[in-house]
Amino acid sequence: MSIETGTPARASEAYPRPGAWRTVKAYVALTKPRVMELLLVVTVPAMILAQGGLPNLWLVLATLIGGAMSAGSAGAFNCYIDREADRKMKRTENRPLVTGEISDRNALVFAWVLGVVSIVWLFFTTNWLAAVLGVAAIFTYVVVYTIWLKGRSEQNIVWGGIAGCFPVLIGWAAVTGSLDWPAWVFFLVIFLWTPAHYWPLSMKYREDYAAAGVPMLGVVRGRITVGLQIILYAWATVAASLLLIPVAQMGIVYIVISVAAGGYFLVRAHGLYHQAIRGREGKPMGVFHTSNLYLSVLSVAIAIDPLLPF
Repeated sequence: MSIETGTPARASEAYPRPGAWRTVKAYVALTKPRVMELLLVVTVPAMILAQGGLPNLWLVLATLIGGAMSAGSAGAFNCYIDREADRKMKRTENRPLVTGEISDRNALVFAWVLGVVSIVWLFFTTNWLAAVLGVAAIFTYVVVYTIWLKGRSEQNIVWGGIAGCFPVLIGWAAVTGSLDWPAWVFFLVIFLWTPAHYWPLSMKYREDYAAAGVPMLGVVRGRITVGLQIILYAWATVAASLLLIPVAQMGIVYIVISVAAGGYFLVRAHGLYHQAIRGREGKPMGVFHTSNLYLSVLSVAIAIDPLLPF
């Protein structure tokens, strides 16, 4: 990193030329695989729910491949657009555009190629609706969230988080060729879950986001306000998850698991708020990890419930 300019030095000067495997790992990191994994977790349950049983396994694989490429393209675009902010944040100091393992130009080309291939793949292996939804997912994450909202509004993750809801619609559309009410309810669950999931992270990395000039809620508001917002969105998430019971005719397994998992999520969210009231930092990352666990468990419940005879 050049002290005078604040820009990274040439990779050849700061780092040895990476080997082939290290380069592959850098490109994988560019796609934000942890975010991708979380998004794909909800795709298969949506497809099983749409089918009312196990869908064609090739269709599942094709949808997952297309969804992974679509999410990876959005992640790569995000890394390219946010590269200057990432260079100011400790949390993102190991991203490949920050370390210089991948050049800015190569990252942009990679993002475009992966995005185009993902849409073509979805079109020919699933259907036109899934492909259009893939385009919408990339556009929402890159343009609406990263370019428009992220640096301007404390509500950035609320509306930008819509991008993370598209895998449900893509999975449903791949099976049915349409979008029915259960798909939209599942979409709503993830939409409401996203702020409750991400805002604890913004509390933990408040100084990082402030240094990068990103007005996350955890930066512009105090812990009490953020904690209260997390509670409200957590309650709304659990309530939305219960809507699936009548809309999708879910059985006893889903009912029990969704209530139990939702209750645990709410307890952790309330705990963080009560710590904030007492002037303590609490454990925001505990709520963050709990939110991940909640969505994973809920997704498993959605997946197994249609497969059971009761």
